[in-house]
Amino acid sequence: MAETRARIAELDPVWDRITREAEQAVADEPLLGGMVHVSVLHHATIEGALAFRIAMKLSNGEMSDQILREICDEAYASDPWLARAARADIRATFDRDPACHRFLQPLLYFKGFQAVQTQRVAHWLWGQGRWDLAFFFQMRASELYGVDIHPAAEIGQGIMIDHAHSIVIGETAKVGNDVSILHSVTLGGTGKEDEDRHPKIGDGVLIGAGAKVLGNIRIGSGSRIAAGSVVLEEVPPCKTVAGVPAKIVGDAGCDQPSRNMDQKLTGCNCTG
Repeated sequence: MAETRARIAELDPVWDRITREAEQAVADEPLLGGMVHVSVLHHATIEGALAFRIAMKLSNGEMSDQILREICDEAYASDPWLARAARADIRATFDRDPACHRFLQPLLYFKGFQAVQTQRVAHWLWGQGRWDLAFFFQMRASELYGVDIHPAAEIGQGIMIDHAHSIVIGETAKVGNDVSILHSVTLGGTGKEDEDRHPKIGDGVLIGAGAKVLGNIRIGSGSRIAAGSVVLEEVPPCKTVAGVPAKIVGDAGCDQPSRNMDQKLTGCNCTG
């Protein structure tokens, strides 16, 4: 057993840490033992745990957990990037969210993380031409989590969506790597125009609570969007914008404000 554990820790340190934390959680709170075992400890891999968690959360009278589990298993087996991105999301959440004290928490409790993983599977289905199933995943994620991300939207890895209430991301939106998004953010269009109509968010961007980024505009990597802003024009890299409509109010202070989570307009003492 010790040899197996050591090998898992070497090959998949994120999953090893999650299982260790799960064992400790059961010891600390035996009443959660059944849920923790079925969600984490009964699975040999993080892919299995993710597939199970998504299936159990999304299942309803219209679609059984068994069918959803088979769909998720197929997605994770077909595209290893899905699980790599989930690991990056867990690390990002742990590093940036002061309320996250264990790798286990996003997998079991954080709806932002779970909504993003649901969208990743929906996006895989979209790429397979299975549009109706993808829309089912979108619908259930919106109903469960209050997070509405179109299956066609392209989401990078290392994503942290904090609190995750009332998030809307449109069909042609693209979100880069290492982006942090707070609650009530919209990445939307500006009307009934068709085709490419949603924002393109660069790497390392921090989007504050309640911000609205509208139209086919680019938000440069390393930028900060202040809470409550309405962004209607492109933002150069490493700038801070604020206001309605948003204007440049200064430099972001570093190339990845998403990691520091500093939302004050007076500066950004980024360390990562």
